[in-house]
Amino acid sequence: MSVTRETVAKIAKLARISMDEQELDRMVPEFNSILDWVEQLGEVDTSGVEPMTAVMPQALRLRADQVNADPLTGGGIRDRVLANAPDAEHGFFAVPKVIE
Repeated sequence: MSVTRETVAKIAKLARISMDEQELDRMVPEFNSILDWVEQLGEVDTSGVEPMTAVMPQALRLRADQVNADPLTGGGIRDRVLANAPDAEHGFFAVPKVIE
C-alpha cells in the first residue's frame, strides 16, 4: 500500500491539522515507511503464540470486602445515614427516575 500526497492532505484535514505544502511532501515518505513496517510485522509467524495483554502475567490484588464497624471511621451506621434521606427504599437512597 502506498500513501499519496492527497491521502496525507485528507488525513490532515480529518485530524484538523493545518499543514503547508512542504509538510505534506515530508509526511508522504514517513507514512509509507510506517506502512512498510506494519506489513513487515504481518509476515511474522505467530501461529503458536497465545494472545496476551502484557509481557509479564498480572493478577489483581483483592482485599477482603469488610465493613468497618467503628462508628467514627466507617460502616455500621446505615440506618442513621438513611434517616437523613428525604426518601429511602430497601436500605438505599431513593431518587427520582432520570431516564427519558
